[in-house]
Amino acid sequence: MAPLKYRLERGTILVAEPFMLDPNFRRAVVILCDHTPDEGTVGFILNKPIQMNVNELIADFPEFDATVHYGGPVATDTIHYIHRNGEIVDDSIQIGDGMYWGGSFEKLKFLIESNLIKPNDIRFYIGYSGWSPGQLDDEMEIGSWVTNDSHPNYVFKSKHDELWSQTLINKGNTFSVISQMPDSFNLN
Repeated sequence: MAPLKYRLERGTILVAEPFMLDPNFRRAVVILCDHTPDEGTVGFILNKPIQMNVNELIADFPEFDATVHYGGPVATDTIHYIHRNGEIVDDSIQIGDGMYWGGSFEKLKFLIESNLIKPNDIRFYIGYSGWSPGQLDDEMEIGSWVTNDSHPNYVFKSKHDELWSQTLINKGNTFSVISQMPDSFNLN
């Protein structure tokens, strides 16, 4: 068996290849939050914000000026979050340096009300991106995704409309050239 040319684990960034036709993942950048060969993979699309505030989705949520992103096509009736505050949000799962997934929702609300978590410390997602066991490996083998290392700036600071290109530029070599491809096929 040939060695794998990619690494799938918590914190890995997936960048959609430029000709992906699935509208859910067109020019998407996904961060993996969980990957186990027996159970599958969970991640969130980082660069598809929606025009909603978290207060519009959760009735008893403290007033908080945080936008919501489309996390993926699975369970779009659920809300998830990635944040920088794993040391104070109980039960958070570390997914990379300075990045945590989930944790106690009640504690999160308390920390927001106490002004200990600011809008630039957290991102909310409706739904998630999920793959059954082996499904993502199959997509990797046919070249649907490029992997990259994660960085907190991808989650918390990058401009969503530039993130796809930026992650490819950061990868370097031929990926920098791919990053310049126009979004529309008829412009080539």
